Amino acid sequence: MQSDKERATILIVDDDPELAEMLEAYFKIQGYLVVTASGGQEALLLCEETRPDMVLLDVNMPEMDGFEVAQRLREKRSTRDLPVIFLTAREAREDRLTGLGLSPDDYMTKPFDVQELRLRVRNSLARAAQTQLRNPVTNLPEGQWVDERLRETLLEPGWAMLVISIENLSYFREEYGFITADDVMRALSLMIENTVHSAGSASAFLGHLSPQKFLVITTPESGEQMRRRLAGPLHQSLEFFYPMRDRESDTGRLKLAHANRLGVRFGLLRHTDVPIPDIKSLKQHLSVLTSR
Repeated sequence: MQSDKERATILIVDDDPELAEMLEAYFKIQGYLVVTASGGQEALLLCEETRPDMVLLDVNMPEMDGFEVAQRLREKRSTRDLPVIFLTAREAREDRLTGLGLSPDDYMTKPFDVQELRLRVRNSLARAAQTQLRNPVTNLPEGQWVDERLRETLLEPGWAMLVISIENLSYFREEYGFITADDVMRALSLMIENTVHSAGSASAFLGHLSPQKFLVITTPESGEQMRRRLAGPLHQSLEFFYPMRDRESDTGRLKLAHANRLGVRFGLLRHTDVPIPDIKSLKQHLSVLTSR
């Protein structure tokens, strides 16, 4: 039997109590955890408190309609990727275009087939689960996806792992904001990805060891080559992320010699370097490669 942590949570938002009650009972029978809201403000509050995995959102509600609820969800960093399925009696083309413009996972008009809705919910949750295995900023693999690749690599001979750590990003984010910091990670990830593709073997793997650490799994020869090719360009590119006023060593709050300046550190682990019996030991070795 699945624990509550393993069961997906669906938030049903509808001001029709009979329909909400029917959907709640149906999806509970299907094995989901279900919470309900009768209006937009309550729905937004529950999204913050319960962090549902999916929202079934009625469009026609008083005070705040479903389109406005979805817009507010998309504006917040914590809920912008939350899967939403609109449920609505509005069939007009302009209403559908408005709804689709808010990037929902699906759009169903009432009355609907509840079994079809179940399948659409299942498919949306499956897509969301796959997305969660990718870093939301760089779109590179992370988490369980990377762990699985590490386990597979331990069973193979002749591997090397290159760790590329972006230093002091938290200070940069505090000074210039989340959007600018995300731009840094996206730009660096593209530079790394291009180098991996041009210098690595066809089987080279690029992902995240942590949000600010990139991991390349490749061969010892390619790993060393990538480190040499990346070191200069990455170090040089970091200065261009700062405004002009902060690029000179004698101006700006974040001076060139300041300990909190953006930086990059490299570490390379080869299969012959140390005995590694399991993934836990491997991750421990990788985590200290770029430690000061």
